[in-house]
Amino acid sequence: MAHHRASDTKREHFRRYLEKAGVVDSLTSVLVALYEQPERPNNALEFVKQHLGAAGQTSADTEALQQEVIDLRQRCARLAEENKDLKTRVNLIL
Repeated sequence: MAHHRASDTKREHFRRYLEKAGVVDSLTSVLVALYEQPERPNNALEFVKQHLGAAGQTSADTEALQQEVIDLRQRCARLAEENKDLKTRVNLIL
């Protein structure tokens, strides 16, 4: 009987920890969003992952990261072209 109470106490502490951290609210929100989908997604786990990941990031963060990816890809393309040109010059000199 004492083991059962200790187990219940442990669960209760863990439940309060999850509530304080906002985990319960986040999971509830995602599950409600999934429930309210007019058509069930083929992959419910992927839906939950995407929505949980989105909960921690603002759209401004996402937009900034997407712009950074675009800028870095353009820079990479420019550097690759410059590298190609420099190799051509070196071969002409040799």
